[in-house]
Amino acid sequence: MAPSLRTVVRRTGLRPLVGTLDSVVRWVAVSELEDPTPYLEGDELLLTTGMRLEGDFSQYVARLVARGVTGLALGVGLSHEEVPPALLEAATAAGLPLLEVPRETPFIEVGKAVSDLLAAEQYDEITRAFAAQGRLTRAALRTEGPYAVIDRLAKEVGGWAALLDEHGEVRHATRAAKADAAARELARLRGEHGGWRGGGANGRPPASLALSGPDEHVVLQPLGGGPRPRGFFVVGASRAFSPVTQTVINAAGSLLTLAVEQGGAQREAERRVRSAVLRLLLDGGRGQAGAVLAPLGGRLPEEPVVVLAVAGDALDSVEPHAFTARFPDAETAPLGSPVVVLVAAAQAERVASLAGGTVGMSAPSAYGELPGALDQARRAFESGRDGLVRFADLAGQGLLALLDPAAAQAFAAALLAPLTRYGSRADLMESLRAYIGSNGHWDAAAQRLGIHRHTLRYRMKRVTELLGRDLDDPGVRAELWIALAATSSACPPDSSRSSPS
Repeated sequence: MAPSLRTVVRRTGLRPLVGTLDSVVRWVAVSELEDPTPYLEGDELLLTTGMRLEGDFSQYVARLVARGVTGLALGVGLSHEEVPPALLEAATAAGLPLLEVPRETPFIEVGKAVSDLLAAEQYDEITRAFAAQGRLTRAALRTEGPYAVIDRLAKEVGGWAALLDEHGEVRHATRAAKADAAARELARLRGEHGGWRGGGANGRPPASLALSGPDEHVVLQPLGGGPRPRGFFVVGASRAFSPVTQTVINAAGSLLTLAVEQGGAQREAERRVRSAVLRLLLDGGRGQAGAVLAPLGGRLPEEPVVVLAVAGDALDSVEPHAFTARFPDAETAPLGSPVVVLVAAAQAERVASLAGGTVGMSAPSAYGELPGALDQARRAFESGRDGLVRFADLAGQGLLALLDPAAAQAFAAALLAPLTRYGSRADLMESLRAYIGSNGHWDAAAQRLGIHRHTLRYRMKRVTELLGRDLDDPGVRAELWIALAATSSACPPDSSRSSPS
């Protein structure tokens, strides 16, 4: 903080004449201009001999006051043997502090004195900031870790502080902390879909958020880099934060970020252990899996269990509520592959709702049936649907629902190509569809098409020739059924129909 005018007077021997001495002096300026204000910024102590000042001083003084000058010091003994009464009157009327510079006091002495005071203030600020950083660092080394840093930060700023998790929930707060208000502001900034208002095109949260009111000044900062912070901390005080306090807040942010990132490394190690536990379970080693998991403070859910497959970015949301692990082939799977959530059947719906997005759910099973349940969850997740997808519902919709749509349609196009290339004879496709749908019964298929069975036999003979396959073979019929079903699912209901040529 800059020295006050009173401190400058005490250091230099200037003689106060009118006005208070409480305002700060950020620099000393010397000018003999009739209007020096274009060259001033405000908060200066202006020194002059007044060689161009005489008569009415009111306009001169008014310009200085409008510019925000801290005070005017007139050097006597050169242009003026004493301070002119008119200047005293103008300064008193305008409320401008007026001082007298004795003849034996050089202007440069006043400038050096203020410069020394400013340097001392800056050194003192740096010293206090370093001392505060040291206290914060010692707090970070305590067993409470981030909580101790929050407690120390509140003392350093003379206010309160709180630590929030990545969802804005309060993890730790000092007395009288207004963390709930900060959490509401976070929710507002995050928006409905998780993006950050004002975060730019990259969707990152703001680097710092400042909230100010008549009696409250608050700063909120994210912890960790990237578009998804690891958490947040918020600090508030009744007074505006000084540069020293801002430095202390930034230091606390660095220490808290380091603690959060170290915690992230520990979480990653625990995830690797749980992935190894999953592999033991798949190999039938339930007892060994429980023994490995116990030191982490975890335990396996009771049977029957349900396997959920959730998006990788939902892991942080469900991890505190269930056993989670990566799929066994996650090391070779592409980035963003689903993760496994193992949960008791009674809790499956609740945990699935925490993940959001697409969630694949297996049928309830015993641990001995876990490989099949794992496959069910993954197939349900990869079905291409949104929301909760139960494998039981998916399986109930037929074999085609279990196949990759693009692969099924490519298979259908290749198998049926001889028919689709045969001019525009849609009657061959419709006849094949009716024949397969009637399980090879001629009369039922002909009645379904509204044609004579001899006409159908002729058409099916042509289909057999074009496809080069035996339609009496059950395997061939199965392949054709899949191909026709895939073709139907890819087209509007009547798009495959056309008039025979």
